[in-house]
Amino acid sequence: MVTRRRGALAVPRHPGGGAAGPRSGARQETLREHNIAIVLEHIVTASEPISRARIAAETGLTRGTVSALVDRLIEARLVTELEPLAASGAGRPAVPLVPARGTVVALGLEINVDYTAVRALDLARRTVFERVEPGDFRAGEPERAIASVLALADGALEHVERLGARLAGACLALPGLVDRRTGPLRVAPNLAWRDVDVLALVGDHPVAAHELWLANEANLAARAEAAARADTGSFLYVSGEVGVGGAIVLDGEVFAGAHGWSGELGHTILHADGAGRRLEQLIGQDALLAAAGLDLATGVDGLVAAADAGDPRALEALARAGDLLGTGLANAVNLLDLDHVVLGGIYAPLAEHLRPGVEERLRAHVIGGPWVEVTVSAAQAGPFPALTGGALSVLRTLVAQAHAVTAQF
Repeated sequence: MVTRRRGALAVPRHPGGGAAGPRSGARQETLREHNIAIVLEHIVTASEPISRARIAAETGLTRGTVSALVDRLIEARLVTELEPLAASGAGRPAVPLVPARGTVVALGLEINVDYTAVRALDLARRTVFERVEPGDFRAGEPERAIASVLALADGALEHVERLGARLAGACLALPGLVDRRTGPLRVAPNLAWRDVDVLALVGDHPVAAHELWLANEANLAARAEAAARADTGSFLYVSGEVGVGGAIVLDGEVFAGAHGWSGELGHTILHADGAGRRLEQLIGQDALLAAAGLDLATGVDGLVAAADAGDPRALEALARAGDLLGTGLANAVNLLDLDHVVLGGIYAPLAEHLRPGVEERLRAHVIGGPWVEVTVSAAQAGPFPALTGGALSVLRTLVAQAHAVTAQF
């Protein structure tokens, strides 16, 4: 167990844990707070290094204001200047600005049915630490799963301290219904958890020193996917694991619903095998492996290998899964009016085998299909995207509260 770490950031949280909403009042200090967040957001989200002049042009702020705010961000080690660009005409050469590397770090943590994991990202969205620990957490023992993920967090915090970085905070992904951002976890069927006060079990562990957030795994994975494909504003994300999760992304933002419980695609009821069953009981990882005649220890890599090798039973299992998944997705698309579906989790490496059945069902059952085609693509956010999404959520709030960070310098 690690002790409380020095050099952590005191970042005020917006009620509910998200980024601050529209600000009221026009006092000068409020405007400075608002403007420094805008400037940092432009630097962090730019696809390439950006200059002070370009920030001023894009935001409407004066060059003098931008320059003063950038100087504060550099002093706070949130922004770094690169070498000046060669001047193409009269005037001073532009100095490119980028998010600082290795100075501020956020943790994404995850408890899932067959693993726990941690990933640390800096403001430049680089992974500076990552660990994944296989395990079987189907037995409904929250204490054991939480102890496992906290042990991984210990290693991450040790690494953050060795880097000389500051911890911005942490977000824990869970495969179930999380009541708002701090819990409790209401239900996680595949973990056999119900009404678990996760934060109470975490206790005074240092990872919770700055308000440990809790969130649904699929929603966080969708956040990472939205960041990875900024050109795709709205889509339905489906996350295949032992269970099946989903998330709704509208104009780049995850739509959480009234309680944060939207997107539970795996609990769609389908009439299959003569009975009404949840979609995740039919096409979750365990169900797919069993249908393909493979041991659970084989994992999705083994299923991919069997399908790629032309194994008849594996191909038949995946063809049926594509049909069932496509039916569930068609129901969701008809309800939500979305025209892009992203296959994530275990479905990303299986996408080529699942896509034919999914697309056929979408064409057959989406009422608007004759006018607007529903496209299907594999996720781009990489392995364990909920870890990335959790860390990005924390960093996003840090950006929105940049004034509080710079005030410490």
